[in-house]
Amino acid sequence: MRVLITGATGLIGGEIVKLCHENGIEVNYLTTSKSKICQEENYKGFYWNPKSQEINKNCFNDVDAIIHLAGATVSKRWTSTYKKEILNSRKDTTALLINSLKGESHSIKQVVSASAIGVYPDSLSNYYDQTFDKTSDSFLGEVVKVWEAAVDKFSELDIMVSKIRIGLVLSNKGGALKEMVKPIKFGVGAAFGAGKQWQSWIHIYDLANLFLYVLQNNIAGVYNGVAPNPVNNEELTKTIASVLNKPLFLPNIPKFFMKLVLGDMHTILFESQRVSSKKIENKGFYFKFHHLQPALEDLLKK
Repeated sequence: MRVLITGATGLIGGEIVKLCHENGIEVNYLTTSKSKICQEENYKGFYWNPKSQEINKNCFNDVDAIIHLAGATVSKRWTSTYKKEILNSRKDTTALLINSLKGESHSIKQVVSASAIGVYPDSLSNYYDQTFDKTSDSFLGEVVKVWEAAVDKFSELDIMVSKIRIGLVLSNKGGALKEMVKPIKFGVGAAFGAGKQWQSWIHIYDLANLFLYVLQNNIAGVYNGVAPNPVNNEELTKTIASVLNKPLFLPNIPKFFMKLVLGDMHTILFESQRVSSKKIENKGFYFKFHHLQPALEDLLKK
């Protein structure tokens, strides 16, 4: 089996590539950086430039499925210009893949695309699954709506569509956890706001395995990429401190302060989404890390 991966050199992509190779799956990948192109038998790089809609179509040769992760990070200050980049990066990359396949003979049967739980409205009481049909009116809600609508167009090419709505990804190689650990290590960690907002998290090992599980079992539809036991922000902060053996002295960080520091992006820290993983579990997927403490011990004590 050979898969084409977009975003292969990112945090999640790197973990999926490693897992593909462990499972004997060959990887083609797209990159905007010509210096990152390799030509090994099981790991072949191809150039693309979504802004100019340029792509090396050889990337599709002998490919059975696409894992689509590409998109500008949301963990950067949201100026009005950067908001457009977040939206366009998801629309443009998806459109380029679809337009490049139109009228071409290919062997691609499935696309497994990243999405995000930001589609669910902010709520302290709701427990969301994929049947919930209202979209958050936040910027992230808009991003996911546009993103998923773009990905759905793969079905017009008779390609099966699977979408993974990703929660807070825990990794010791980057992402949110590294940023949360820094102040706690120096004894200045604290929860955000009231600390009651739900954080639906997932260990990166489980997330990479979930993508592969959906791919190898030809599972169509929308699935939440979150562990079975979400926690609130206060519990997350306290558990990180406990695993690191660090005290938490400070009062919670007020919302208005983080808005001054981060602008609109502060909503990532304060929005609450308690999200269910039942649908993918009912398809037979098993989470290695279903509780927070063992997940953090695995990542922070290595």
